[in-house]
Amino acid sequence: MKIGILGAGRIGATAARLFVAAGHEVAISNSRGPESLRELVAGLGPARAMTIDAAATFGEVVLLAVPWHREDALPRPELLRGKIVIDAMNPYRPEGGFFDLGASTSSEIVLQRLPGARLVKTFNTIYYEHLATRGRKDLPVEERHAIYIAGDDAKAKEAVSRLIEEIGFAPVDTGSLREGGRLQQPDSLIYNQTYTAREARAFFRNELHKLVDTLPGSELAEALEAMTQLNGGRRG
Repeated sequence: MKIGILGAGRIGATAARLFVAAGHEVAISNSRGPESLRELVAGLGPARAMTIDAAATFGEVVLLAVPWHREDALPRPELLRGKIVIDAMNPYRPEGGFFDLGASTSSEIVLQRLPGARLVKTFNTIYYEHLATRGRKDLPVEERHAIYIAGDDAKAKEAVSRLIEEIGFAPVDTGSLREGGRLQQPDSLIYNQTYTAREARAFFRNELHKLVDTLPGSELAEALEAMTQLNGGRRG
C-alpha cells in the first residue's frame, strides 16, 4: 500500500519506519520541504521525501501527524477527498493545555477542514516511544499493545486496523468519530495507557458499570453506546 505521511516529528517519523518495515511504500513530508528530510529518508530505506500536497496525492492512506492547530500544514482538501485519512493529531495549544472545542471532538473539526475524507482517529493515544518499541508481531493480537481507533466509515476502519496489526499492535475500536473520538481525547482514561487489547476490553467492561452510577442521564446513553463497541456490542 502507498502511505503518505504529513508530519515528520516523533509520531510521523516512527510510523514511517514501521510502515516501511511492514513492506509499504511511504512518502513523508513536512512544512519545511523535502530537502529538510534528506537525512531521515536516508535512514528509512525505501521511502521518499515529498511536499505536503505531493505526499497527500501519493498516499492511498494518508497519516496526519502535524500540530492540530496548524491548518496551513494540511494539504488542499480536494487531495484527500475519498481517501482513508488517519488523524493522529491532538488539540494541544502551543503554550500548553488544550483548545476548548465546545461540544465537538478534535477529529470532527478536522473532518470539517477536510470534507469528503474517510477519517479514522488513531495513533493519537500512544506515546511515540511505545509506538517505536512495543509492537510485537510474534504475539496473538489480543495480547498486543492496544491502539484505539474511531470513525464513521467501517471499511476505512478495517483497512487501518489491518495496518495496525501489520506493525505489531492490536486495533481496539472505540466507536464513532464523535463518541469514540471523545474517549480518545488527551484527558481520557485510556490516553497513553499501556493496555493490551484484552486488558483494554476488560477495562471498558468495568467502566460501563461505573458510568451507570456517575453520569447524568443526558450523557449516559452516548457513553454507553461508545463503551459497548469495546464489549462486543454487549452491555454489562
